[in-house]
Amino acid sequence: MSPRRVWAILLQEAFITRRSVEVLFDLPFFSFMSVLVFGFISVFLTSLVSATAARYLFLGVLLWEIIRVAQYSMSIEALWNVWSRNLSNMFITPLTMPEYVLAQMISSAIKALIMFAALSVMAVTVFSFNVYAMGLGNLALFFLNLTFFAWSVGLAILGVIFRLGTRIQALAWGLVFLFQPLVGVYYPINVLPDALQVVARLVPATHVFEAARASLQSPAVQWRPMSIAFLENAIYFGLAVVFFSFMYRRSQQTGQFARNEE
Repeated sequence: MSPRRVWAILLQEAFITRRSVEVLFDLPFFSFMSVLVFGFISVFLTSLVSATAARYLFLGVLLWEIIRVAQYSMSIEALWNVWSRNLSNMFITPLTMPEYVLAQMISSAIKALIMFAALSVMAVTVFSFNVYAMGLGNLALFFLNLTFFAWSVGLAILGVIFRLGTRIQALAWGLVFLFQPLVGVYYPINVLPDALQVVARLVPATHVFEAARASLQSPAVQWRPMSIAFLENAIYFGLAVVFFSFMYRRSQQTGQFARNEE
C-alpha cells in the first residue's frame, strides 16, 4: 500500500470534481436544493402540525445527504474513468485495486464531510435549525456510521459495474434510495409494518436515524444504537469486500474489466 499512489488518485478526483459540471450539479446543487425544499416543508409543518415532526423531517434530510454524497462519490468517480477510457490505463501502472478503493473511500468521506458542514450552516442560518445542538460526539458517531454504510453500498456497486459494465450504471445513482423508506430517514420505524421493522433493524443506518431523533430530545451519546450500527456495519462491509473481490476477479477472468471502456 503506497500513500503516494493513494494521494495521486485523490488528486485526480479533486481535478475531476472541480472541472465536472455533472458532479457539481449532482453534489452541491442537489444537496442544497433538497435542504431548501425540505426546510420550507418543515417550516410549514411547524405552523400546521408540530415542531417535533418538522425537526424529524429536517434532521433526516441532513443526515441522508451524508449517505447519498459518500455513496455517489465512491461510485461515480470510477465511472468517470470508465467513460474517459482511462480505467485500464491506471492499472498498467503499479497502482493496485486496494489503493484505488481506499482513495475512493477517503475522497467520498471528505466530500460528505464538506457537504454536511455546508448544509448545516445553511440549516442554522436560513431555518434556525442547529444540528450541532445534538452534541459533537453524537454527530461524529452518526457521520462515521452513515459513511461506513455508504462505503459498503458503494463497494458493492463498484463490483457490479466492473463485472457487468456500464449498462447498469444507473445503480450508481439509484440503488441507495431503495434503503430510504426502510431505514426511517424521515419518520420513526414504528410506523412500518411489523415485518418491515424487523428487516429495518438489520440495516445499520436505521439505528443511526433512530438515535438521531432521540438526540433531538437529549444530547447524550446514544451508545446502544451506535454500537449495534457499528457491529452491523462491520459485518456488511466485510461482505461487501468479499463480494467486490469476487466480482473484480470475474471481470478480469472474463475480460469484462477491459471491455467496460468499449
